[in-house]
Parts: sequence; structure tokens; C-alpha cells
Amino acid sequence: MDIQGRKLIKIATAGSVDDGKSTLIGRLLYDTHSLTTDKIEAIERSSKQRGYDYLDFSLATDGLVAEREQGITIDVAHIYFNTDKTNFIVADTPGHVEYTRNMVTGASTSQVAIILIDARKGVIEQTYRHFFISNLLRISHVVVAINKMDLVEYNEDVFLKIKADFDVLVAKSDFTEEQITFIPLSALKGENVTRKSEHMPWYLGNTLLDHLEVLEPEDLQESAAARFPVQLVIRPKTEAYHDFRGFSGKLYGNSLQVGDRVTVLPSGNESTIKSIHFFDQELERAAPGSSIVLTLADEVDCSRGDMIVKSGEAPSSEKSISATICQVNSKALKVGGKYILQHGINRVLAKVDQIEAKIHTDFSGTEEAEQLKLNDIGKVNLRLSKPIHFDSYHQSKSNGAFILIDEGTYDTVSVGFIE
Repeated sequence: MDIQGRKLIKIATAGSVDDGKSTLIGRLLYDTHSLTTDKIEAIERSSKQRGYDYLDFSLATDGLVAEREQGITIDVAHIYFNTDKTNFIVADTPGHVEYTRNMVTGASTSQVAIILIDARKGVIEQTYRHFFISNLLRISHVVVAINKMDLVEYNEDVFLKIKADFDVLVAKSDFTEEQITFIPLSALKGENVTRKSEHMPWYLGNTLLDHLEVLEPEDLQESAAARFPVQLVIRPKTEAYHDFRGFSGKLYGNSLQVGDRVTVLPSGNESTIKSIHFFDQELERAAPGSSIVLTLADEVDCSRGDMIVKSGEAPSSEKSISATICQVNSKALKVGGKYILQHGINRVLAKVDQIEAKIHTDFSGTEEAEQLKLNDIGKVNLRLSKPIHFDSYHQSKSNGAFILIDEGTYDTVSVGFIE
């Protein structure tokens, strides 16, 4: 929930050139009254100048000059709109292979993926890549928006053929918890986006917006063990809080409550949660995603970078890891390369021991590789200077992800997902 008590849903969009992704987002903004008056006037003016007899809603999102000129999305943009019930954040990501890194980073915090398919073209190579990345990032809810149904005369058979082709793709996925919903629509005409289409009476499901509104944030959250990385030790040293010693951070994975038996890593010391504070409130229970301060019943050694977990639910602690990585830097990753690995707020030195394979994002398998270049996705083995406390990304997104940083330039080289 946000501070106004509305739900908050984070969405990533992906589509190929001219699938109408920017038009769809623009239509959502327009129909939910999320565009300012001057923005609407600018769209009307520009559409008229181009000789269109309709409003070109793609102009609401394609902010870069290069994007407007080419009619494609290049960089990730975060777009906000809301209804009476829900606030939405849309990561508008590019779908081209040369912008794979942009799609991975843009979708990394999303709970829902919308994959657009042009009804005239059906499932194409880029569709495979978009679905592969949603699998890689373990996005549990995918909406397949089959757009431009008006250009195929709203033919149900076209919709069913695309659905069947996509189901073949789904069968290749190893992410069985994924929920997939198919919606036929016309973003340009606003059909099945925020209002039901009279031209597709054969479709009995919700509109896209109604479907998104039904989703509950708690149903989209991962189910994982509680992980509480300590950001800061709070010692006010005031008269009112002379002996107060709290540990602040953000809670991931699962809830914690007063009385829970916990273990501090890496020391392994155990204690019990004495109190949970949120700003000026004291809570009995903290939900995942909460930024809180914990106090413990015992004076245990705990400092910034340590992790508090429930006793008996400790993560792995190793000096070597296997991971899937996406290369986001033009400098290739090679065996023997030395980097800084940032896992949460902790940094350790890392060396590439092995590049197991480069992964084909069309689900066709892998190939041997001596290096991983910009936008490549591959499996690697890393050796670390000291252990990190991690879960596999499949078990815990927050505690299973990391980045590799160049030692000399401090540029981000790769984003990684621990196996």
C-alpha cells in the first residue's frame, strides 16, 4: 500500500517495433485522466500536424527525440498513473536485442509483465526474448496483450492461433509458478484497454485495466524466508533513549514479529526481537517491504552489513557462487576477470573462475563462450574473497541478486542472479 492507502502495482512492458506499446501506455494515461491538459493539447496538435485523424498516444511516452524520430523505445522510462483504487508504476522497456540490458534492469523490480504482440505478426523472435527475460527475473504474472485486433477484423481465430503459439513457448519455461493471461485489444481505439470492446463479444475476460486492478500486491510478492540486512545501527544517546540500540533496514521475503527468535549473521549469535519501530510507531509485526528498526533482547554483536534472519532459516554462506548474468557494459567479461561484487550493501572481491555457457534467449539452448559481450546472458562461476550470505534467486529475489563493478572505473559491468 502507498501512503494514501491505495495498492501499488509495478509493471514492466515489452514489445517489438511498432507493436503499439507506447500507444497502449499513452491510452492508459489518457483514459485514467493521468495526462495534464497541456500534454493532451500537445498530442492533439502534433497528431494534427502529422495528418492523423486520431490522437497519437505514443507521443505521451516516447520522450527522447531519437525515439520520436525512429518510432522505437531506446531507454527505460518510468511512467506513473493511478485509479481510485491503485497506483501504477510502468517501466517502459525497449524490446530490441541490442537493448537487452535495458529490459533486464527496467523489469528487475516489476511484479507484472505486459508482453505486446502485434495480431498481424503473431509470436516472433523478440517475443521469445521478452518471455525469456520475464522468466529469468521470475515475474510471476504475465499479461500477453494481443494488440491491433482492429487490423485483423477482430478475428477470434487469429487470437486463438497466437494464444496456441504462445502456449508452446510457455511449455519451454521452467518457471511453473507463472500465471499468464491473454487479452485481445486495440490500443489505438481503446478497445479492451479500459472499456470492453463491442467488436469482440467472444472475449469474456476483463479489460486490461480491470485485470490489473484485480491483482493484489501481496499475491504478487515472492514467498521467501525473512531477510533483514542491517543498514545502520541506531544509537541516539539522548536522555530519553540513553540505552537504545536499534538496527535499521528494509525487511524482505517474509514478516518478522516481536518475540521471534533470530540469528545475526555472520557471527551466528542468537537473540529475540524485543521491539519493532516504524518512525514514531511501535509494531507487533512487520510485513515484507517495511523499512523498520529492530531492537533485540540481548546485547549481541551486530553492525552495518550484517543480516538478521529467523533462527533455523539461515541462507547459504559460501566463497564461490554459480550465477546467471546479463552483461550491461561494453567491456566484455572474461575468465580471470576481477571485479567488486555488490550483494545488498556488502561488497567483496570476485574473480571469474569459469564461463559455463552463453544462453540463447529464444529458448534454443546454450553455446560455449570464452567471453560475454554487451547484452549477452550467460552462466558463470565466481570465486569470492570472503563468504556472502545468499539465497538462490529462485528462492529470494532480494537476497539472490548482485552486480559486478569494475575495480578501476567503478562502472557496473554485470547484473547477476545466483543459481
